Amino acid sequence: MKTEQRRSAFKKMFATLIGMTGIAAIAKAGEKVEEEVKECNNIVAQDDVPLFSGSTTFGGLVFIAGKGAHFEGDIKAHTDHVLKELEAELIRAGSSMDKVLKVNVYLADLADYKGMNEVYKGRFGPKPPVRTTVATYGGVPGNSLVEMDCIAMAGKK
Repeated sequence: MKTEQRRSAFKKMFATLIGMTGIAAIAKAGEKVEEEVKECNNIVAQDDVPLFSGSTTFGGLVFIAGKGAHFEGDIKAHTDHVLKELEAELIRAGSSMDKVLKVNVYLADLADYKGMNEVYKGRFGPKPPVRTTVATYGGVPGNSLVEMDCIAMAGKK
């Protein structure tokens, strides 16, 4: 019987805490919140119709569009070029390589993974971002051997 009474008391206490938390959340939701504006940079258009932005800043984050290397060269040259393009876009958007949280890497050929890694290593500072690397079916647009996009925190260092 004592165990049942303890469970009942625990359930009542838990329900009270949940109720108080819910009321606080509802009260906060009713407060007037300033709407954040999405900033888009380097908008690419075709026939006067916007296709995508080079970067978008929203909610303290910077989203960088995929960058490729559209010239003849090996995976190391392409990776170096793409990383420099990412860095330039991050700087234009008010961020830096050290602020990158997530990188997506798209390889035209998974056999280039080792060469890409050799150039990639250390480019994001001592605490590298989370990364996903995939090989694309059919290649990367524009005959690039590699394409990368990323998400970073806004603000320099």
